[in-house]
Amino acid sequence: MKNPKTPLSTGPSTGPSTEQIVRTFVEYYEERGHRRITGSTLLPPPGDPVLFTTSGMHPLIPYLEGRPHPLGRRLVNVQRCLRTTDLEEVGDPTHLTVFEMLGTWSLGDYEGPQSLAWGYELLTDGFGVDPGLLHATVFGGDDRTGPDTASLELWQDRGVPVEPTVEDNWWPSGSAGPCGPDSEIFLWTGEGPPESTPTRDDRWVEVWNHVMMRHRRLDDGSLVPLVQRNVDTGLGLERLASLLQGRGSVFESDVFDLWRRLVPGLWPLDEPSLRLVCDHLRSAVVVIGDGVGPAVSGRGYVLRRLVRRVLTVLWRDDASRTLGDLPDELVRHTLDRFRQDADPNAVHRVLVEEERRFGRLLERGRQVLARPRFRGPLDEEDFRYLHDTHGLPRELVVSLRTRD
Repeated sequence: MKNPKTPLSTGPSTGPSTEQIVRTFVEYYEERGHRRITGSTLLPPPGDPVLFTTSGMHPLIPYLEGRPHPLGRRLVNVQRCLRTTDLEEVGDPTHLTVFEMLGTWSLGDYEGPQSLAWGYELLTDGFGVDPGLLHATVFGGDDRTGPDTASLELWQDRGVPVEPTVEDNWWPSGSAGPCGPDSEIFLWTGEGPPESTPTRDDRWVEVWNHVMMRHRRLDDGSLVPLVQRNVDTGLGLERLASLLQGRGSVFESDVFDLWRRLVPGLWPLDEPSLRLVCDHLRSAVVVIGDGVGPAVSGRGYVLRRLVRRVLTVLWRDDASRTLGDLPDELVRHTLDRFRQDADPNAVHRVLVEEERRFGRLLERGRQVLARPRFRGPLDEEDFRYLHDTHGLPRELVVSLRTRD
């Protein structure tokens, strides 16, 4: 599996394709006794309090808590995920709303150091990453749990710089359920030799998190041991692809090649707007493909918010732009990439109908903004009222007032 060392910098894309990355990852772990499981939809299993699957571990919680998995104690998969906590960061070099997570699990089998050793070998030998571009963080301990000395020693033995932290290396932080210390692997993306540490320099980009899932956090915040000691790892596919392909952001990786080829000719946009439109439309297609429709609350409201953020950007400069012009090829391409069997035409119809609904809302919004109350400068109470009562986002209110 040896490949030439891959430079992590901008320039022509010469690294492995996303499909090659997935194949290399899965085969590597299958060779080490892992069975591939089918990734679930974006909809979490019954009883899970989250709206959408945010990581590969959500469908596996019963097995992390001790239920035997039918395929054994070593698993590997590719899971589509959606995170709204990063919504305002979408457009930067690393964040997406919908993305794919490469995951591995040890369900009471091997421990954290073995997982980290395999991860290091895959990155350096399998993907050709220069070991000198790696940095790790580990849990440094707190008043309830001691430091993760096993992970610390593993990285020290391999000559990888390692930084102990507390809150940054406990997953998840705050919520009840399975949890534990983690060790995160970062890649250097700056020019010149690596410097500083991941907590002090954002040129270190996190690509892989290895969680030693040994505890359950109760509602009162206390910790109790799980019936078995697990390892749960997650590696962002699009983020890794952009780095291995020598690209400056996830939006320049091969995942977005078709989007970047077709969308600018349809709607001329500046780079930040192009990134948001591509991300949100791509995410909306995947959400609809998993059976979710627009609604006033819950999952449907997340979809509605994504579509309306797109329309707010598109209509800011040209009110004649329409999602009806979105190429069918992009819808089919996205559904195929995420292994969804939804009808592309049906997905497109949902987007167009939501656009019509939003257009009617805006007409009412213009009437509201024409009221005497809103003729002067708007304060925060006004913006909240317009958003909560009439569904008008701040950006669109400002744009409407500027145009009108």
